[in-house]
Amino acid sequence: MTSRVHSIRTRIKFCGLTREQDVADAVAAGGDALGFVLWPGSRRHVDLDRLAALAAGVPAFVTRVGLFVDQPPELILQASRYLNLLQFHGDETPAFCAGFDRPWIKALRMRDDLDLHAAAQAYAGAQALLLDAYRPGVPGGTGETFDWSRIPASLAKPVILAGGLTPDNVADAVECVRPFAVDVSGGVESEPGCKDPSLLSAFAAAVAEADRKRPS
Repeated sequence: MTSRVHSIRTRIKFCGLTREQDVADAVAAGGDALGFVLWPGSRRHVDLDRLAALAAGVPAFVTRVGLFVDQPPELILQASRYLNLLQFHGDETPAFCAGFDRPWIKALRMRDDLDLHAAAQAYAGAQALLLDAYRPGVPGGTGETFDWSRIPASLAKPVILAGGLTPDNVADAVECVRPFAVDVSGGVESEPGCKDPSLLSAFAAAVAEADRKRPS
């Protein structure tokens, strides 16, 4: 079994962006990736026109990520024109995820019966696995954490840790999990869909401080 990819610097994905100013603030805070939710069931949903406008403000070397939940391939193809990476949060098969000429990641909700090793094998084409808290009927964005000790160090895919992260707990998450990246949405908002620049900066600073404390 190949050990999962670790990084000297934990990457940061700020997700659920809906406003141009939030894009600018997230980039200024040091976000490596910005997430845009195309699923209409989310309070942070953006349509294709809004996606195009927001994506236009993302500079080079910052990854534009689109989040989908069991949605029509036609929509994903249209949205992919403005995206660098696709993120699938539903019951999409590996073949479906691989069908859009874009790199992709698969989100997994940490059900009690989830076999992460089997999932990593099944979704071998994914660039990473995003691990989120499980709540029945909710595909993501629960604002809840899960037991981080359930993540095996030997997982054969890079881990993006999500679920209930905030500036107050992300350093502990980095220390415990040593993820390749962390993903935050509600934990850096003043209200759903509205990012708080001070929280964006505090989150990034907490990640950087945790990285500095890592043993070499």
